[in-house]
Amino acid sequence: MPEVDAVVGIGANSDIVKICQKVLIGLGTSSFPNKCFLPLDDKRLLSTPKHWAYLKIADGCDNRCAYCAIPGIRGAFRSRKPESVIAEAEELAAGGVKELILIAQDTTRYGYDLYGEYKLDKLLKELVKIDGIEWIRLFYCYPQRITDSLIDVIASNDKICNYIDIPLQHASESVLKDMNRVGSGDDYKRLIAKMRASIPELSLRTTFMVGFPGETDEDFETLCDFVSDVQFDKMGCFTFSPEEDTPAFDMDNQIDEDVKLHRQEILMNLQYSVTERSNKNRVGKIYKVIVDEFDGEKYTGRSYLDSPEIDSGIIFTSDTDINIGDFVNIKITDFNGYDLIGVRVD
Repeated sequence: MPEVDAVVGIGANSDIVKICQKVLIGLGTSSFPNKCFLPLDDKRLLSTPKHWAYLKIADGCDNRCAYCAIPGIRGAFRSRKPESVIAEAEELAAGGVKELILIAQDTTRYGYDLYGEYKLDKLLKELVKIDGIEWIRLFYCYPQRITDSLIDVIASNDKICNYIDIPLQHASESVLKDMNRVGSGDDYKRLIAKMRASIPELSLRTTFMVGFPGETDEDFETLCDFVSDVQFDKMGCFTFSPEEDTPAFDMDNQIDEDVKLHRQEILMNLQYSVTERSNKNRVGKIYKVIVDEFDGEKYTGRSYLDSPEIDSGIIFTSDTDINIGDFVNIKITDFNGYDLIGVRVD
């Protein structure tokens, strides 16, 4: 590919200035230092709006799911030291960030590589102490590592949103086994029931993959039944895409692309029916909402139910001006597709 000037791995991030200087004088280069040289602790630029930010607590992954190239790209799982995470969160809060979204390739593994035990619950107990932070949201939580202690911490701290993202990928035990994932649909149902019993009005997000090699009609029906039974608040569905250097890339019984897309459509239509019923039940309720946008006539914001960029939102009006990043109380009056419609009541 002669149009490519430089190809570098993540371990070369600290050398990016030197690499660019070489390119500018016509010296193409490739560099792939060990992935562990990617710095996890450094000054950062805020690329999101000023009132919310992603907070990365670890990098890399040890799960080795059969379809996933992330371990080869990002390397082994590495937790940041808690002091570093807390310091960055304090800096973000001082800059006006009110909502932190904790991310990693596997947030629930946090601390295991450093201490031999999961420490996400302990980290959260420190983050909730930071002045200025009003919401903390959890993403990419591996189901087998959602401990009773973590559930208790979420349930007992008002700053931690009653919202959790658990990418489950499938509900058929045979497909999950082929994916090199642990558990079954029944295991997941027991976990979700425990979480819902402990965390009031939990907003549960997940993602599924359809068309994994060998997925039968019966496997897909199991997944559809699971989605109907569990009634997720938010759900995404992806079709299997073969990634080079992963076990699933050349597995037998690859699924036809048209079948994948058809199954995706069925599952998303099923989820829309769930969302429609859920939105009807939200009409008349009042939610604390963070303001994200104003188009000159209407505001757009989110309650604890919704994460920015990927979830729906609340479109509302107000008789008085509101600043972006403010929290206001919104009464839901209607809904339009996935979005809720409301009016300010405070």
